[in-house]
Order: sequence, then C-alpha cells, then structure tokens
Amino acid sequence: MGGLPPIAVEGQGGLLDVALDPDFENNGWIYLSFSAAGKGGTGTEVIRGRLVNMRLEAVQTLFRLTPKSRSGRHFGSRLLFGTDGHLYISLGDRGDRPRAQDLADHAGSLIRIHADGSVPDDNPFVKQSGALPEIYTYGNRNIQGLDRHPESGDIWSVEHGPQGGDELNRMQPGVNYGWPVITYGKNYVIGTDIGEGTAKPGMAQPVHYWVPSIAISSLQFYDGAVFPAWRGNAFVSSLKFGQLARLELQGERVVHEERLINDALGRLREVRQGPDGLLYLLTDAADGRLVRMNPVPRD
Repeated sequence: MGGLPPIAVEGQGGLLDVALDPDFENNGWIYLSFSAAGKGGTGTEVIRGRLVNMRLEAVQTLFRLTPKSRSGRHFGSRLLFGTDGHLYISLGDRGDRPRAQDLADHAGSLIRIHADGSVPDDNPFVKQSGALPEIYTYGNRNIQGLDRHPESGDIWSVEHGPQGGDELNRMQPGVNYGWPVITYGKNYVIGTDIGEGTAKPGMAQPVHYWVPSIAISSLQFYDGAVFPAWRGNAFVSSLKFGQLARLELQGERVVHEERLINDALGRLREVRQGPDGLLYLLTDAADGRLVRMNPVPRD
C-alpha cells in the first residue's frame, strides 16, 4: 500500500494496528498505528487516511506519543472505537517502568481521543495540572488486546506482564492499573519481586491474570451465531504456548478458562471474529498463516 509515512522498524516496533472508522462506508477513513522516529528516538503514532487505488491519501496525524525514547520495546499499540465514537489507543511503557505512573508521559497508558485527534472534554485528566489530557487510564505495562463487551459496550484489555502476570482488565476512566508498583509477575531470569507486591490501595486489581505468563497477543469477545455456546466468551491469543484461551464470564468475573489449539499452529498473534460468525487466527511467523475455525460436524 502506498502513501504510508516513514515507519521505524526496530525491536518490537513497526506497523502496529489498523482500524476502520465506524462510518467507513460513508467517509472511507482508515486508522493506522505505527512506530515513528523523531526528536529523542521513536514512539507510537496514529494516522488516518482514505484508501484510493491501494494508496493512502489525505493522511492526517492524529496522535504522537510524548516523549519519544531510544527503546525498541513496548510500543503497544491497539486501536479500538468505543460505543461513544471515540478512538482508544493502547501504549506500552517503552521498557521504562516508571513512565507508566507519570501522568505527564503518554507511555504505559490508554489514550482516548476524538476520531479527528482532538481531546474529549470529559477525559478524566483534562483539568488536572501537569497531566496529559489524552490519557484515559494509566499504570499499564503493554496492552496488546482491546475489545468492547458485546452487551455492556465496556472496553476490556489484555496486557503483557513480565515473567507471569499477564492481565485481563475492564478499562475505567482515570483508573491506575498499578504497573510497576503492583504486579503478579516477576523480574525476568532472576525471578525477583517487582514493585511493592500484588495489591495497593488506589490501584486496580486485574479481573483475571495468568501465572505463568501465556504471552497474550489479542482479545476478542464472541457474539456470533456459529458457536452459540461461546456467545459472550472472551478469546485471548497466546504467543508463548500457541494457545487460544477461552474465558467464560459472569458479570466481571471469569468463572472458567479453557485452553484451545495448544501449539498446533505455533505462536498466535491475533484472534478475530469474522462477519460470518467464524473465528480467524493469525499466526506469528515468517511464513504466517490465516486460519479459520469451523464448528465440528455432529454425527
């Protein structure tokens, strides 16, 4: 596809996510997140444009992470439109843990903006001195999955922990999700504790967490008709074990987890529900595959 801006491909950075405008059929806007070079290093940016003859035209920059840094890790970045019509952007801590607790820094947060890049007046930190107004939540390590609950419309996320401590969270405005002060994960290799433990007043607990880490990579709530028993379930893809975790929820509680696939396809980068009600999996490999899950015929 032509018309793309320069993309800084380094470490975990590159072209990150794509989303269509809720009114795409009428306005043609496509949204892209990617890592971009600039003053101070690289950072996540978001643009939108219209696809004309396989070329992106009328490109507009909507968001730039501030400040950029030299790290090649934890860029995020998922894009999701909420039922409110706003665009939500997940940002990793860029491998620099304290940044996730700094409201003057975009890193380690969930961003909420209008589709044109402007800031909603009801964002939680708009009127707080020293805070960046785009921030919707903070204390997030590296959100790799975002989706809306099919009934409530609430936004949920899955987030990479370190060694252990991957999390499922319901995202609420102004909430501090604790990283790196609290976590169920450990430091890599040496296995020592991180921060101040697993809980602290004023910091949210995850709805569900994984120890050991399954290296989460995406989140999809299912609301199709092909798999009626799975309606309302959350599906989480896994890199480390090549698994697809199916979570049954009652309200805001996970009451059952089933692990599917179990490395039969290798690392799983993405799970998505198609318009046909089937589930599609994207594998993470140089020769990656797009795999369709079909129901097993009954005798």
